Amino acid sequence: MASKKEFKLIKSSRIFDSKGNLSIERGAVLIEDDEIVQVGPEKDIRIPEGAMATEFNYEGKTILPGLVDCHVHLVGIPDGRAGDETAVESDEVLTLQAAKNARIHLYSGVTTIRDCGAKNKTTFMLKEAVKMGVTPAPRMIICGRPLAIIGGHLSYFGIQATGIDECRANVRQLMKEGSDFIKITATGGSTRTSFPFLPSFNVDELTAIIDETHKFGKHTVAHCASSQGMINVLDAGIDTIVHGYYKEPNGSYLYRPEISERLVKQNVYVNPTLHQGTESYDALIEKAKNLPLTDDEQAKVDTFKAGRDISIENISRMREDGVNLVCGSDSAWNYYKMGEFQKEILTHVEIGMSAPEAIRSATIESARSCGVDHIVGTLELGKQADLLVVDGDPVENITDIFNVVDVFQSGNLVDRNNFI
Repeated sequence: MASKKEFKLIKSSRIFDSKGNLSIERGAVLIEDDEIVQVGPEKDIRIPEGAMATEFNYEGKTILPGLVDCHVHLVGIPDGRAGDETAVESDEVLTLQAAKNARIHLYSGVTTIRDCGAKNKTTFMLKEAVKMGVTPAPRMIICGRPLAIIGGHLSYFGIQATGIDECRANVRQLMKEGSDFIKITATGGSTRTSFPFLPSFNVDELTAIIDETHKFGKHTVAHCASSQGMINVLDAGIDTIVHGYYKEPNGSYLYRPEISERLVKQNVYVNPTLHQGTESYDALIEKAKNLPLTDDEQAKVDTFKAGRDISIENISRMREDGVNLVCGSDSAWNYYKMGEFQKEILTHVEIGMSAPEAIRSATIESARSCGVDHIVGTLELGKQADLLVVDGDPVENITDIFNVVDVFQSGNLVDRNNFI
């Protein structure tokens, strides 16, 4: 005998489905098991004849799609330590840290994450534990180990490749391990042995990585901290760029409209991670009230102060030029704790997006960047029932998106008080 279908009817004062700019007033979502089967005005929703539905009524609240953070590092320990120091921790400790970070993010309303680089097989271990029901987590899209040059950014996490053959071979190895996409560090970064504003891989190596990944039907994400890094990965056929700094080899800023034109023409997503630096800056300023900063810490403060306004201006110009900006936090890196993805959404408003546009950047557009827009990112028929309920109306007042009331994942109400 077939098992009886389980229905849930979730009603609220309004629904923002991330398909446009307007909310549905007096809306409702009907869920069958883990899938959305109806969404719209409450008066139009019909429970199948003979079926029973568990009802949830959220008066004064707004229902949104579960948030999609397209850039996290689950093994990060957000106490200011460099990635080089994180990498010396054991795989067991980092897997536990990843589980903690994942749970925190889920409880804050993020129901899908893309992890952009972890040590060895730590995130694969977590994904297996989640599948077994050991620990809760958002839906996980993971790359495992990122691809780097010798001594390059994130090279301490496992794969250092040189030459076309090694690049192709390592993509195949990662596919064997279960990677959902490939992360490439196309320039240096915070890794101490890297050169932040210089390209890492050659274009022929990048082309080999991206071509091999595409053969498996997977997508690629490139860390780019300079303009030349972006040019190189555009030449190679990249899908998503993270950071996307318009910086010259000496670290100076110079907006390059011809690069933005290529980003639009090639339909490349860009995740600008604007809030990342703010979190580190605020933490260091707080520390300086009680302790002297190291020379390195003071340099970070000075660099941030000098560059943030320029960064906002450059990202605003990218948006005006039509670049598709998607939302990813880059937490838990440096001082940026998990569970605070909404801060990243606010920066998208800061660079000129409307509230609905910023919400879409953190839902459907981010889902498209991750290749999962067919199952999440909007509230519509046939998609997974991932919902965020907030108090207030974030379409009118974007800060209301912090007011998390409940989270549903695959049709199930998440127990946000469960810390086991």
